[in-house]
Amino acid sequence: MPISIFGFQALWSPYLLVGLLFITIFYFLITVKWQGKFKESEPLKKNEAVYFILGIISFYIIKGSPIDLLGHIMFTMHMVQMAFLLLLVPILFIKGIPWWVWKVVVEAPIIRTIFQVFTKPLVSIVVFIGLFSVYHLPSVFDTIKLNELYHLAYTSILFISAIFMYWPLLNNVEGQHEMKNMNKLAYIASNAVLITPACALIIFATSPMYGTYSDSDMWLKAMELCVPSTTLSGLTLSGPELFSNMDLISDQQVGGVLMKIIQEIIFGVILFKIFRRWWNTERKNPEEITENALKEFQNRTRYQ
Repeated sequence: MPISIFGFQALWSPYLLVGLLFITIFYFLITVKWQGKFKESEPLKKNEAVYFILGIISFYIIKGSPIDLLGHIMFTMHMVQMAFLLLLVPILFIKGIPWWVWKVVVEAPIIRTIFQVFTKPLVSIVVFIGLFSVYHLPSVFDTIKLNELYHLAYTSILFISAIFMYWPLLNNVEGQHEMKNMNKLAYIASNAVLITPACALIIFATSPMYGTYSDSDMWLKAMELCVPSTTLSGLTLSGPELFSNMDLISDQQVGGVLMKIIQEIIFGVILFKIFRRWWNTERKNPEEITENALKEFQNRTRYQ
């Protein structure tokens, strides 16, 4: 059955699109028109604007396009959705917002304390992995999926925890803790290892874990998160099997596998970039040391 039966609003989330457009306009007002009002600032860089726009587009594709609707029909799409939302979009926003804007945010009275605590490497890993793992416990997952307020609150907190998780790796705000390259490699590797049990629990399950994908009544209730209730009331639906040929177990297992694969790819790219930067730094340092030593020797010789 085609998903077009759910209507334009469910497919394309026009209200979210308008909201993201306003955020984008506000971003350029702050970073271009109002830049001079900041105590510390510099012209918006092209790569920063590109990262931010990519973040907005990615967020809309994940949460506003038919992918969001499919995420309520197929567990596979839900896991793909969560993988990109939590592991890619935070990177784009951290790198897309200029350091001098971030500086104002992270130095605000209450936010400063929150960042100081939750961006400590050990704390950020434990919080992010813990929230992600708890979210995918069947009882917690189904409870959140059946309540719009719970769903919004938990996914928002989970997204913020992903920003905290990436912050020690990616931020370039003066005064913020900067990890050494070797520590960054260990940090990413630890994240990859610790997220594995949650994915494995899903991959190796021998029965459907989530009622919001296997129970018709719960599924219809969960669909109200993205489909207007007036639209659902006019449809006769028995369950998600109407829209997919994949059985529940396969759908669940493929979702867990894709989550792990996407995570490994994203973390692999980050590891490669960190290692390359570290390698280039190590290669440059001996040359700089030799050059400085020669200059110092020449100066001493001259005075003698």
